Amino acid sequence: MESFLDDTFDVKAKHAPDEALEKWRKLCGVVKNPKRRFRFTANISKRSEAAAMRRTNQEKLRIAVLVSKAAFQFISSVSPSDYTVPPEVKAAGFDICADELGSIVEGHDVKKLRFHGGVNGIAQKLCTSTNDGLPKDADALNRRQELFGINKFAESESKSFWVFVWEALHDMTLMILAVCAFVSLIVGIATEGWPKGAHDGLGIVASIMLVVFVTATSDYRQSLQFKDLDKEKKKISIQVTRNGFRQKMSIYELLPGDIVHLAIGDQVPADGLFVSGFSVLIDESSLTGESEPVMVGAETPFLLSGTKVQDGSCKMLITTVGMRTQWGKLMATLSEGGDDETPLQVKLNGVATIIGKIGLFFAVITFAVLVQGLVVRKWKDGSHVDWSAEEAMEMLEYFAIAVTIVVVAVPEGLPLAVTLSLAFAMKKMMNDKALVRHLAACETMGSATTICSDKTGTLTTNHMTVVKSCICMSVREVGNPSKFANMKSELHDSALKLLLQSIFNNTGGEVVMSKEGKREILGTPTEAAILEFGLSLGGDFQAEREAVKLVKLEPFNSTKKRMGAVVELPVDGGRLRAHSKGASEIVLASCEKVINSKGEVVALDDSSLKFLQATIDQFASEALRTLCLAYKEVQGGFSPNDLIPESGYTCIGIVGIKDPVRPGVKESVAVCHAAGIAVRMVTGDNINTAKAIARECGILTSDGVAIEGPVFREKSQAELLELIPKIQVMARSSPLDKHTLVKHLRTTFDDVVAVTGDGTNDAPALHEADIGLAMGIAGTEVAKESADVIILDDNFSTIVTVAKWGRSVYINIQKFVQFQLTVNVVALVVNFSSACMTGSAPLTAVQLLWVNMIMDTLGALALATEPPNNALMKRPPVGRKGHFITNVMWRNILGQSFYQFLIIWKLQASGKSMFELEGSDSDLVLNTIIFNSFVFCQISSREMESINVFKGMLNNYVFVMVLVATVAFQIIIIEFLGTFANTTHLTSHQWGACVLIGFIGMPIAAILKLVPV
Repeated sequence: MESFLDDTFDVKAKHAPDEALEKWRKLCGVVKNPKRRFRFTANISKRSEAAAMRRTNQEKLRIAVLVSKAAFQFISSVSPSDYTVPPEVKAAGFDICADELGSIVEGHDVKKLRFHGGVNGIAQKLCTSTNDGLPKDADALNRRQELFGINKFAESESKSFWVFVWEALHDMTLMILAVCAFVSLIVGIATEGWPKGAHDGLGIVASIMLVVFVTATSDYRQSLQFKDLDKEKKKISIQVTRNGFRQKMSIYELLPGDIVHLAIGDQVPADGLFVSGFSVLIDESSLTGESEPVMVGAETPFLLSGTKVQDGSCKMLITTVGMRTQWGKLMATLSEGGDDETPLQVKLNGVATIIGKIGLFFAVITFAVLVQGLVVRKWKDGSHVDWSAEEAMEMLEYFAIAVTIVVVAVPEGLPLAVTLSLAFAMKKMMNDKALVRHLAACETMGSATTICSDKTGTLTTNHMTVVKSCICMSVREVGNPSKFANMKSELHDSALKLLLQSIFNNTGGEVVMSKEGKREILGTPTEAAILEFGLSLGGDFQAEREAVKLVKLEPFNSTKKRMGAVVELPVDGGRLRAHSKGASEIVLASCEKVINSKGEVVALDDSSLKFLQATIDQFASEALRTLCLAYKEVQGGFSPNDLIPESGYTCIGIVGIKDPVRPGVKESVAVCHAAGIAVRMVTGDNINTAKAIARECGILTSDGVAIEGPVFREKSQAELLELIPKIQVMARSSPLDKHTLVKHLRTTFDDVVAVTGDGTNDAPALHEADIGLAMGIAGTEVAKESADVIILDDNFSTIVTVAKWGRSVYINIQKFVQFQLTVNVVALVVNFSSACMTGSAPLTAVQLLWVNMIMDTLGALALATEPPNNALMKRPPVGRKGHFITNVMWRNILGQSFYQFLIIWKLQASGKSMFELEGSDSDLVLNTIIFNSFVFCQISSREMESINVFKGMLNNYVFVMVLVATVAFQIIIIEFLGTFANTTHLTSHQWGACVLIGFIGMPIAAILKLVPV
């Protein structure tokens, strides 16, 4: 079966082509309820609509850009637009309407932009300031929202509970049974009168309604869980200036007129215009499918919602929001496309199809055998020509049994159990600080064999402080006010001035005043540590920024591992100076001079270079991140379009930043090793820093290899094959190195790889990995969008929790499959063999419907929601080649099925004498005992390998509740609903025997688990 499923029902966990998704759908036969079965699968037609919309957007933008270029060339000869402000807009205090704003940005209309006075003119007409943003006036903000709309796209309305009831009623077999029930009611009442003649029909109707309502309740709860998770996925915050204060806001609160600050990796939250910034490259592929990035600046200031900042940083003015943007319309369509189905969902649809076909075959044969028995009996009696109402009812009962066998045999709950288990796990993982973006990631993480983790913020706390420095060739420990005061007094004034100018101008961070009047440092933890260092030396951020004119700023780039700025010095007659900051050995390699202890600029000779390199190594060996700061006087002019020089610098100094290892990381790494998961550190830091941290975490062992990215890049294919399995640390790695390592691990070594990432350049590796894990705090929106799971607290221990939940999901679904296949096999064989041997079926339609509900819905609830336990992380990973339906499962299924069949066959053959049953109701009592014993036999299906099936049971309140509810309802069916369910009252002795038969299944299961497979 496994090889058939692999060949036929196999899709990739990520980026599965639409053809593969279409293929398995076509192969699915014997589907009772397509609405329910395919509810959690991708809507391929909606995805095609979204792709067509992207192509339209691409063409629109291409034409708009061409038109705007032509307009730009002839702008002086074009007559002004005759735009009239609508009265309601004028009355609200604005001089431009939403439609006009939309046409300017979406149409890249330079002519209209010039007519309205450029970006500043638009800001004025929107009653906002490009410096202070929107004023804090609640009434004005409400009016603005009513007029221009909110920054949300239209979403499909939540389905009510009654919609799920209606969908559950679409089950074809239930419809057929409902028709049988209706006919049974008519014939029964006509022949036996009311109420006796209605019992059989009403019993089936009541069973159908119970199945429908329990199914609908389960499905409705799942939908609410997914809705909550969707809300969490869409929580995106961005830096905004409002009322003169910089603050973090949800993108859904943005309004036209807001001033938004964008940096590398941010998603543009709404349509708008570029106000100021440097080197802004925008990736519009998400909106248009066009892979070539677009340069945005003062001449082409148009920024479109949903696009990503690939490079640079800027301030933008929001002009159009929500459904007025193309992104809003595209997202509304995309949201209807749904998530890809997971590999397990597809595989279990395959299992359901195979078993469904077998069940249909058995149902037809059972019906044929039962009908043949009736016909033969009538032929022998010579009454084959005359048919009474009772015989017609008997024929109808046979048909109902055959249909119910199909109900039980088609395990519609199998693929839905995956969704139920994943929804439960995703909800619980949210509490454990992990947000799952793609369903498949949950189950794939359970098979992970390798985790490639970042260092900064994942293995370490990301709370950085400068603790050592080597400024002007003097190494000093810093960290408390007295040490900073000593350092300040020892530094030459000119050197201190250069240092502070470098710190406060060559930065992606900012020092601002909060609403409460407190000083606040914005930016990455590294930037914040450097800025704090500058402030502790008595620096004034605003004063330093105002003292120079920033000509160009190149943000930190993980490929170049440095950032740069060019400033104009008005006090020195407009002289230009470049500043560089980044990885110590890389920036130091670009230096030709150094500032000595006297504050003089001298040549960087061999002894000075060796001293600085030894200082870097010393800092790194103490697990400190090292950064080098340098400057260069720029000669011969400089324009913002020129590249910042990369050589000829003067070294100002080196700083050592402490970033302590997170508590619990060493223990989590040990858990991974015990679980057979290899942990590798991939970082951009210095190799000595990386090795020191890796040893502290337990990642780098005596037989492991630590390598630098540039060395890794130079290796041949043959050398990589030998080297990669030994690599435990990769330092100074570029995003390409990370991608190469992940690709080799996946393709060459067949590992299931989980990768962490936080930067824009990590997106390819996150995309390539089996499971991409983005950092929720330090991660950019680009990284998060490429990831499958977002680690909300950036903690490595949370990644281990995700792996544990992944394994739990996998095991839980295996348990449920084992349980369902056991019930399937026994129900089919019992009814078929009984029909063949005795001419009647011991399990009636109503009883089989109850068994189906235990099997499909209650069983899924009980088994698919087991929480993880620590024992899961003491077994080897399943990996890429592991079979889902294992030999252990087949052993348990066949062993339990054989035991249950043997018991039921024995009860059928000699149950009357065993229980001393006599009289007209002896058959009914015996069939009730068989039905009762069959239900109690299913308890031992909870565990696959553990001998003690009760172990940890009380930790799963859902399992306990379902078990109690099942037993309670079983008692009600037998003792109080006998007329409808074809059961009768049992004595305490008979009840004890049924429970004992069920419990004997446990030692049988324990013995089976000792049989090696």
